[in-house]
Amino acid sequence: MITKEYAIYKGDTLLCIGTAEECAEHLNVKPQTILFYQYAGYQKRAKNTANRRIAIPLGEDAE
Repeated sequence: MITKEYAIYKGDTLLCIGTAEECAEHLNVKPQTILFYQYAGYQKRAKNTANRRIAIPLGEDAE
């Protein structure tokens, strides 16, 4: 099984890179929260907020 990795940004600052579980542990949130950060609805809702966190999937199977 290939585990998807994510790059987590807050504004333009890179916070961490890793699996959802690793990033969640680093940021003290749940892994589901990391997955939520990548959803288009969340990104649209937080579009004008400079301090929003976003998750960008990395790797070949990133969509």
